[in-house]
Parts: sequence; C-alpha cells; structure tokens
Amino acid sequence: MIRSLYSGIGGMNNFQTKLDTIGNNISNVNTFGFKKGRATFNDLISQQMKGASEPGDVRGGTNPQQVGLGGGLSTIDTISTQGSLQTTGRDLDLAISGDGYFVMQDGEGAESYTRAGNFYLDAEGTLVNSDGYFVVSDNGQITIDPNAGYESYTISGSGVVSGIFSDGQPPAELGQIQIATFANPGGLSKAGGNLFTATANSGDPIIGNPGEQGRGDLVNSTLEMSNVDLAAEFAEMIVAQRGFQANTKMITTSDEILQELINLKR
Repeated sequence: MIRSLYSGIGGMNNFQTKLDTIGNNISNVNTFGFKKGRATFNDLISQQMKGASEPGDVRGGTNPQQVGLGGGLSTIDTISTQGSLQTTGRDLDLAISGDGYFVMQDGEGAESYTRAGNFYLDAEGTLVNSDGYFVVSDNGQITIDPNAGYESYTISGSGVVSGIFSDGQPPAELGQIQIATFANPGGLSKAGGNLFTATANSGDPIIGNPGEQGRGDLVNSTLEMSNVDLAAEFAEMIVAQRGFQANTKMITTSDEILQELINLKR
C-alpha cells in the first residue's frame, strides 16, 4: 500500500513538471526564434518479489515477479525544429533558413547564440540585438557608420553587409555575419533573452559563413517564429492533466484502503 502512495506522489510531480514545460511553451508561442521543450519520463527501479527460473526436466521456466516503484523525470528536451518564417519588410530583420545560430557577444567578449534575428543599430551604427549584444561578423562587430555617407545598406543571403553610397561608388563591404552550428544543438542551455549558451554536451561552436558546410542561409526582412504548435500543446496539456488526476486518485484510493485496515481494530 505504501508503494502505491509514493508512486502516486512521484507521478504527480512528473506531470506537474510536464505541465510547467507546456505552460512555458504556450507563453512563448509568439517569441521570435523560440524552441519548445518536451518533458519525458522513465520508470524507476522495480522491487524483486521472485526471481526467474530456468526450464528443467520436470517444469518449465518462470518469469520474474517485480513490483514497480513509480516513474521519474527522464529529460526535458529542447526541440530544435525550424519555425515558420514571417516576412516583416524591415531591413534589419533576419531569419536563418536551416541549421545554425547567430553569434552574439557582450562587452567582455563572452559568446551566446540565438535564432531571433530582430536586430537594431545603436547610436554608433553597430549592429546589436534588443539587449545590446553585438552581432559577430568575420572581422568582429558590424558598424554602419552614420557619417560615412551611406545612402542605404543591404544584407545578402550569405550574410554580407554592404553600405550603399549615394554618389554611385561601389558598395563598401562592412562585414559578413557569422553562424554557429553544434554537434548536439539539443545540449545548448537556454539563458533567457532568446539566447543559448554552449555546454559540455553541446560541443564547441563551429563558426563560419551562412550557406557553407551545412549552415543555413539568411533570409532578409524576415523573422523565424516560435516552433510551438498550439494544437499539439493543448493535446499534451489534456494528457498531462488526466495523468495528474489519475495519480491523485491513486493516492486517495490507497488512503481509503489504509483507513479500512485501521478500522479493523475496533
């Protein structure tokens, strides 16, 4: 009886974690470049009631008798599938079509990675994200100097940023945006602010130009939306809710049987 009580408690905790994961997915359904999570479970150790026996001359073999001791949380995966692309018409909005992450740097040179390509220019014309992290190019930061006489600028599908002069001079190449890929993208750690950081299990970043060695291409004036599927999340929510309810019922049923045992002494 006590085994079923603790199995029910473990099941409730598992499904609560699953609901927490689903809630985070739904809250980020419109977050640019967001990658949804998924909670998975595994069974815990089983108590051996009777071991298996091999077949003999008189009797056949028997299977082991085991009582499971509940389930536990196995993984919380990051699902890195491509999100849908949405055209915005804004020149500094970029999306990656394929594998890879934009490389971002803070003021101390620490790198982080993102799929959200809503970039901006600061007062000095440096390309940054919404939190002021610098977009990394092949020669460091990318600066579109407002005093250089550029009439406009362009960003190609290979990530080359060019300044266009108003007097007909050839475009000035200002840098090439870099993309990082990883041996195990699922091993990246979510750091908040649409950023990921490398971990011991993600592997080191392999940084290079878009469209080369399996990296995705850049799509100009476009943003990658979240890969959360609301219909699938609501279906998983129903499954998690019913699983939680079933485990609470197991606890109350075990409690009722324990109460009957106590009532025997009257």
